[in-house]
Amino acid sequence: MCRWLAYQGVPIYLDELVYEPEHSLVHQSLEARKAVTRVNADGFGLGWYTDERETPGQFHEVLPAWSDDNLRSLTHHIKSHRFMAHVRSSTGTQVSRSNCHPFIDDQWMFLHNGQIGQFEKVKWELEKHLPEELYIKRNGTTDSELIFLLMIKNGLRDDPIAAINITISEIEDVIADKGVTEPFRASMCISDGQSFWVVRYSSDGHPPTVFTKCCERGMVLASEPLESGRAWHIMQEQTIIHVQACELTTYPITLLKSCA
Repeated sequence: MCRWLAYQGVPIYLDELVYEPEHSLVHQSLEARKAVTRVNADGFGLGWYTDERETPGQFHEVLPAWSDDNLRSLTHHIKSHRFMAHVRSSTGTQVSRSNCHPFIDDQWMFLHNGQIGQFEKVKWELEKHLPEELYIKRNGTTDSELIFLLMIKNGLRDDPIAAINITISEIEDVIADKGVTEPFRASMCISDGQSFWVVRYSSDGHPPTVFTKCCERGMVLASEPLESGRAWHIMQEQTIIHVQACELTTYPITLLKSCA
């Protein structure tokens, strides 16, 4: 299982969350506390927005986050009002830059922790659901990138809540058709550059954790708290939250009967 964080608020340097807290994301890459996999060493990624550009910047690398001096330097010098960071623990796909999160399409950015159970059994069927213009954008081999492209296909740009529900239902339909018994588990964060949509879902009722913290400077979202204290609140299971500033709007995940 991977670890991730996201932030929106007044501009801050990325290392204030990636490195400085007592249980920072880089520390979690060595010793995650709320994940099955304690070490997340299969690459990392950053994605950040600025007021000067419409599309986000990104940096991906396959080295462990704790050992990359470029990451330390970049996070010390990049300041952003909205960004995502991710450390990866592969669930079977190769370690490569194209498989590192976050994934980006135009102004949209996406990251994911979890997996589609027995992905190799459903991969081809799900890929066939993509139209050609989205299929050719698929650079890596992860289920995460495929989930993102399915959401775009299902109307993410126009109605994110509906697109998320349709995509989860579509995946669950294929899982059922293929007789897969392992669960689909996901914590996901999505942004259009203006706000966040965060998802916590699992078909077996045990989704990966997501915590929220509102502070004076803005909102922090993370797979696990970056420091001790009572300020962190765990996100409700089987829900989507829309995050604008420190305002959270919660929507239940509604599975559709069939997306065929």
